[in-house]
Amino acid sequence: MLRLARASLEAHLAGRALPPLPDDALCGRLAGAFVTIRVAGALRGCLGRLAADRPLGAIVRDMTVAAARDDPRFAPVTAEELPALTLEISVLRQPAPFAPVDPARLVIGRDGLIVRRGRRTALLLPQVAAEHGWDAERFLEACCRKADLSSDAWREPGLDVLTFQAEVFEETGDETGEWARQEGRGKGR
Repeated sequence: MLRLARASLEAHLAGRALPPLPDDALCGRLAGAFVTIRVAGALRGCLGRLAADRPLGAIVRDMTVAAARDDPRFAPVTAEELPALTLEISVLRQPAPFAPVDPARLVIGRDGLIVRRGRRTALLLPQVAAEHGWDAERFLEACCRKADLSSDAWREPGLDVLTFQAEVFEETGDETGEWARQEGRGKGR
């Protein structure tokens, strides 16, 4: 998956056709996924697809390009940035209702969050709370704010709160420019 994501990013930035999907069980598996692009550890783009209605390989390829080009928080990634970028893929497990909402049941680093009220929806990956040093209440508040709701909306009736886990794969670059792939970091996340 990481090789596919990197090849997709390189092809997109060079204006070439995206690589074909590998013919293997993992790429053909139906799953949602998010692709995160970082530069020097800082977020540079992150987009994904929650629905598990397409092959994982197609989602990874498409979301890599989308994270580089379409994340509204950032200008599009440029080819000059490529050597400094690292990629992370979060393969999502099926979300489940988190009711009753009880911060004590939320496991930081394992559980991701989705909040929904009407058309307002937000998702935060499991690793986000750990990266920011948030406790469960701050994680719930951040997800509500991302959905453009009040930070305490998670305490109100009528808000759907779901949790999910993800298997996270990331690449890390070293000073020689070689890429190491850390497959399966945070299993169960």
